[in-house]
Parts: sequence; C-alpha cells; structure tokens
Amino acid sequence: MSQDLPVTSYALLGLLTFGDDLTGYELKQRADRTLRYYWVAPAMSQVYSELDRLSERGLVRARDAGPNKRSTKYRITPKGRRALTRWMTDEPVGFPVLKHPVVLRLLIGHVVAPEVTRRMLREHLAALAEHRAGLAGVRDSLQGRDEPGDAFRYPSLVADWGLEYLDGERAILEKLLARLDEES
Repeated sequence: MSQDLPVTSYALLGLLTFGDDLTGYELKQRADRTLRYYWVAPAMSQVYSELDRLSERGLVRARDAGPNKRSTKYRITPKGRRALTRWMTDEPVGFPVLKHPVVLRLLIGHVVAPEVTRRMLREHLAALAEHRAGLAGVRDSLQGRDEPGDAFRYPSLVADWGLEYLDGERAILEKLLARLDEES
C-alpha cells in the first residue's frame, strides 16, 4: 500500500500539491520554510534522492528546464496524487515520538550544577521565542489565503497548531524554571 516509501517522500509529494512546478532547490526551500516547524526538513541531497525515487516510480514528472539537474522542475503526477491520497487515507498515522534534546538533558540534569540546567532552560526559552516568531511570520503570510476551500487552509491550521504547541512548551518551561528556582 505505501509503495515502501519513507515519510519524507510523502512530505515532498505533499509540498508539490500546491500547483506549481519546483526545482529540487525550490522544494528544499519550501521544506525549510514549512516542515522544519513540525517535521525534519530533509537535506538537499535527500531531496534529490527522494525526487529520483519518486520519478522512477512515476509519482513525479521531471521537466528539464536547463543544462543541469538543478534546473529540472518537478510536478506531482496523477499517480503520485493517488499514492499520496492512499497514504493519507489508508496508512496508520502512528503516535509521535518526542525526540527532544532539552528534555533529554533535563532528565540527566543531576550530573551538573543546578545553574547549568537552569541556564539551559532559559536559553531554550529564548530559542523558543525566536522559533515562534518565525512560525508567526509563516502564519501571517497565509492570511487571506486560509479560508475554507483555499489552497493554504490546511497549512494555516498547521501553523496555528504549531503556535499553540510552542506556547504550551513555553508555559511548561516557565513552570519548570520556577520550580528549580524555588529549590535554589
């Protein structure tokens, strides 16, 4: 059913559903602007290897737009859209795995001075604010194209989810820091 494709292949197929042909570089840029907020944005080499795989299976069509591979434009094919729809419809979503380097370090915070752990959490709070500002910019760019039926309706919902998620993480960090500060 899944054609033995990694989730990254489906993510790239999904990024090609907005109606425009993209080079591998442009697809990487779109992934960096979107996927990085909730999924791993693939490396440039991975984008090209996945595009090769998708092309071989007839899920994307390559259109040569110039003298080298980097100028090749890709478009999702009807077969690719069917595969993506099957994946969306039939494959189990699975439960997300929290792979969080700050949480891992907090787990073993007893091996360093308490101030080291508190500093790490404060630095993460600052990074979180910066990350949230970037996502808020993405959300703002979707305004006016996010009504029901619009192409960017679902990406705007994802951005809203991400903003709420980041707000929740900020609240958790603030509570943890307050608890650690009380213990000092």
